[in-house]
Amino acid sequence: MSHTSQKPAVAAPPEESNRIQQSAFNRILARPEIGALVAAIVICIFFLIVAPPFRSADSLATVLYQSSTIGIVAVGVGLLMIGGEFDLSAGVIVTSAGLVNAIFCYEYGINLWVGAALSLAFSLAVGFLNGYLVMKTGIASFLITLGSFFILIGVNLGLTKLITGSVTTANINRMDGYAQLHWIFAKSFDIGGTRLSITVVWWFLFVALATWVLSRTKVGNWIYAVGGNSASARAVGVPVVKVKVGLFMTVSALGWFMGMHTLYRFNTLQSGNGVGNEFLYIIAAVVGGTLLTGGYGNAIGVAIGSFIFGMTNLCIVYAGWDPNWFRAFLGVMLLLAVFVNLYVKKLSTLRKVG
Repeated sequence: MSHTSQKPAVAAPPEESNRIQQSAFNRILARPEIGALVAAIVICIFFLIVAPPFRSADSLATVLYQSSTIGIVAVGVGLLMIGGEFDLSAGVIVTSAGLVNAIFCYEYGINLWVGAALSLAFSLAVGFLNGYLVMKTGIASFLITLGSFFILIGVNLGLTKLITGSVTTANINRMDGYAQLHWIFAKSFDIGGTRLSITVVWWFLFVALATWVLSRTKVGNWIYAVGGNSASARAVGVPVVKVKVGLFMTVSALGWFMGMHTLYRFNTLQSGNGVGNEFLYIIAAVVGGTLLTGGYGNAIGVAIGSFIFGMTNLCIVYAGWDPNWFRAFLGVMLLLAVFVNLYVKKLSTLRKVG
């Protein structure tokens, strides 16, 4: 009868074990969203202490709604920034999309579904034009989209006043197609006695889709590649022009979505709305770990950055403070996020080298 000899397991040296633990910690720390997650937890605990109204489920639902109104477009802006570009027209396209739908349908008496489709086509055309001009002229996206920003502001105000006689669109809640479109873009429903906006659900879905694209698809690899180094990406066969134009169109498509929400929630639009929101989208992305230089970030981080925005915006009011302090807080958060992102990026680089 034979016996199989077994060698006793040899424990890893303490130095190697510490090195493995440190490497795992650095990998976690190097994730783009970690800094934003820590900040969100700290800010949330702080406001739970100083702002008692924030402790209710209704207040949380309101914070989530506020976060979603920034977060939906910020998903597209974050993807574009990972791809190495900016879009300063993202805030105004939201209003432009709603105005096209409302004015076209009201003036010609046609179904709102037709206007929504026309509005989507218009928004995608703006995104395509922005991306095409950036890629074909070589001019920085900051300047191209700044031009689009001013053009859209002027057209929004000028055409609305020319057609309607004021800067506000007519109420559309009695027009054909309103009920269905309101349900898709602006419905609220009860969950456990709390009223939640459907935009929160859409926001989560868009974040999940963007996360899947970035982490599981070839297109996601292309986005990181063109943001990191366009020339190198082109050299290995990445369709740089198509990727970047597609990213600009994604921003415009999500801007259209929020334009539809704004229109079907309030039934009318002010043509001067949306100015300044483009910076909020960028701040949400940067706070969420997206580097301004491109090639680094993810959709989950952008979502956390948007949540920080929504939470702070409302909790300052819940705490009974002067709301004017909110913009000062945004500035501080932006600066801190830039420093944290640079540190995290350095850790990530050291990990790759090691």
